[in-house]
Amino acid sequence: MVNSHIIMVLICASSRTFGALTFSPGSFLFGYDTGIITTSIAHTSFKNYMNHPNSVLTGAIVSTYVAGEAVGAIIQMLIGDVLGRKRFMQVLCIIVTAGTVIQTAAQNYAMFLVGRILTGIAVGGLVSTVPIYNSEISPPASRGFIGGLSGYMIGIGGFLANWIGYGCGYISDSNNAQWRVPLALQIPPGVVLFIGLCFFLPDSPRWLITKGRDEEALAAFTSVRRDLSGDALLEEFEAIKAQIHHEQATEVKSFGEAWTKYKRRVIIAVAVQTMTSASGVNVINYYQTILYQQLGQTGKSILLLAAVYGTVGVTINFLSINLVDRFGRVKLLCGASIGLCLDLIYSAVMSQIYAHSDNKVGKGFAILGVYMFTAIYYLGINSTTWLYGVEILPIFLRSKVTGLASLSHFVVNIALTQAATTAFANIGTNYYYVFVGTTGFSAIGAYLFFPETKGKSLEAIAASFGDIVAMRDAATNQGKQKLGDEERVELRQSVSNTSQ
Repeated sequence: MVNSHIIMVLICASSRTFGALTFSPGSFLFGYDTGIITTSIAHTSFKNYMNHPNSVLTGAIVSTYVAGEAVGAIIQMLIGDVLGRKRFMQVLCIIVTAGTVIQTAAQNYAMFLVGRILTGIAVGGLVSTVPIYNSEISPPASRGFIGGLSGYMIGIGGFLANWIGYGCGYISDSNNAQWRVPLALQIPPGVVLFIGLCFFLPDSPRWLITKGRDEEALAAFTSVRRDLSGDALLEEFEAIKAQIHHEQATEVKSFGEAWTKYKRRVIIAVAVQTMTSASGVNVINYYQTILYQQLGQTGKSILLLAAVYGTVGVTINFLSINLVDRFGRVKLLCGASIGLCLDLIYSAVMSQIYAHSDNKVGKGFAILGVYMFTAIYYLGINSTTWLYGVEILPIFLRSKVTGLASLSHFVVNIALTQAATTAFANIGTNYYYVFVGTTGFSAIGAYLFFPETKGKSLEAIAASFGDIVAMRDAATNQGKQKLGDEERVELRQSVSNTSQ
C-alpha cells in the first residue's frame, strides 16, 4: 500500500508534487553538504593539503558551517516574508553556488572556511523555507507526504554524499581530486533549483493572498491543486483566503506580541526543531568516522561504514514517509524519541565493553547501534520535525518563527558538534548519555503538549490551539457568507483564464 501510494503520487505528476520535488534540491544540499564533510575530513589528501588540522580546527570546519546556517535562519526571519518563498530562495541559490565553488577551489584552510560559511548561510535559509513552501501547496490528506519530501531529500543528500566520499577514497591519496570532486558535486543542485524557480514553479498561493495579489494567488492555487475543480476548488480557495484575512486582521507586529498571543505555538515550533539537534543525530553523522576508529576500524572500511550508514537512513525514510499521514506526527515523534533513548544506552554500553577489546563480533554489534540510531531517527523524526513546526503556525508568523526555530536548531547543533571532538576524546561514547537525557525530555514534551495535525488544513489547525477559524464559520455560514452566484461566476472566469 505504501509503495503503490508513492508510485501513484509520482505518476500523477501533479503540480504540487512536481513543485515539492523541484524545490527539494534546497533540502538535498543540506543533507549532502552535511554528509560530505564527514568523509572529506577523513581523506588523507585533505588532511595533507590543509596541514593536518588539529581537533579544534577540524571541529571549526563543522561548526562554522552550522554558524552560517544560523545566520541564514536569521536572514529568513528578517526578509523571508518580504521577498516571498520563491524570490528568497532565488537569492539563496546564488549564495549557495558561490559558497560551493569557493569550497571546491579552496587554496588554504581559511578560504575553505569562507566557502563553508557562505554555503551554510544559504542552506540555513533554504532548509527551513522549502518545507514552508511544500506545506503551503499541499492538500491536508497528503501534506505529510509532500511536506515530508523536504526531510527525505535531506536523507538522500546524506546518502549520496557518503557513497561519493567512499568512492573517491579510491583516488590516490596524493591527488586532491579525492576531496575536491565530492565538493564540486554540490554546485549543480543550486543551479537546478534556480532554474526551476525562474521558469517552472509558482509562488505560494497563501503568501500571494497575504500581499493582496488574489488573481495571481488563484492562478497559483489552480496550478498546484489540480485534484480539485469547479466549485470545490473555488470554495477551498475562498476558505483559505477568509482565514488568512482573519489572521491578518489580528496580525501581531512583533515577537513580543507573538509571544503573548501565540506563546504555545512559538514554543512548540522552536522545540520540535531543537529536538532534532538535541537527539545527537548531527554529532553522530559528523563524527561517525571517529566512532568507527574507536571501534577498531581502519582505512577505507571507515568510509564504507559511513556510506552504509547513509543508506540505512534513506531506505528507512523511503518506507516511512507515508507513516506521517497514516499514524500522525505526534505518535511518530514520541515513539522514535523513546526508541533513540534505548538505542543510545545500548550503543554506549556496547562501546564501553568492546571498544578496547579484541572481540570483533562485539565491535560489530557496537557499530550496529549506530545504524539502529539512524534507522529510528529516519523512521519517525527526520521528515516529521521539519513539517510539524511549519504546520502549527499562522501564515504571518510562519517564516519568522520557522527561522527562529531553525536558529535554535543550529545554535544547539553548534554547541554539541563543537564539543563532540573533545568529548569523544575524553569521555568516549559516554557522550551518548547527554542525548539520552535530552531525547527523553523531548519525548515527554511531545506527548504532553503537542497537538496532532494529521488530516487538518493549515488554517483549521488553528482550532487545536483555541483560535477562531474563519473557514469553519464560512462552512457553517456563521459570520461569513458563502460564495454568491456572481462571485462564483467571476471566480470561474478567473480559473478559466488561468488555465488558458
